[in-house]
Amino acid sequence: MPVKILIIDDDRKLNGLLTDFLDPFGYRVLSATHPRDGLSRLEREKPELVILDIMLPELDGFEVCRRIRQTSRVPIIMLTARGELTDKVVGLELGADDYLAKPFEPRELAARIQSVLRRTRREPDLRTREFGPLLIDFAKHQVHIQDTPIRLTTNEFTVLALLAGSPGEVFDRDQILQKLKGLDSEAFNRTVDITISRLRQKLGDNPKEPRYIKTVWAAGYVFIGEESAAGHHEGESSIG
Repeated sequence: MPVKILIIDDDRKLNGLLTDFLDPFGYRVLSATHPRDGLSRLEREKPELVILDIMLPELDGFEVCRRIRQTSRVPIIMLTARGELTDKVVGLELGADDYLAKPFEPRELAARIQSVLRRTRREPDLRTREFGPLLIDFAKHQVHIQDTPIRLTTNEFTVLALLAGSPGEVFDRDQILQKLKGLDSEAFNRTVDITISRLRQKLGDNPKEPRYIKTVWAAGYVFIGEESAAGHHEGESSIG
């Protein structure tokens, strides 16, 4: 089955060009020129990746990203004509997975798409682990605290899975960034701190008195959660 990609951009010409360019890569490209139509198509078509422009009529890309993240963890690549660092930071805080400034080469977008899909399709670690009230289902990419589901972005879950997968091991920012983006890019240096901060907020983890994620000064971050005796289950994943 071809990979389904949804483009939400009010530039019809660009949508057509990208559709023609990405088709030979095996992607089925859908497009919407209005954000509300894009949100409807997202719910209806269930794409595997969204390419989202910031400059949209009525609802800007930031608001569209925010609404998508309320119900979906679909990977999002944001497009901006401005290319400002503040735009990138805001987009990442809202849960975008990557950024590309206009104008861009279609080949670069294709490479970004492949990179994001690789990150989000990695072979799952078929385990469920419990750390007190925190339960992490690595196979289903689900997190619960005291049976309450915690909705994480792709980046947030990736960081949590990396840290909680090796409790007690310190990961520096470069290691975490490499896991997140698959590349060493100065533009995303703040991604790690932003992601850790938002992850802590969602887990209710106080950085001054951490229960799960501890900052190691001048070194990085370490997961310090104490694993429950019955909380490590190998191979207990299900289909569906």
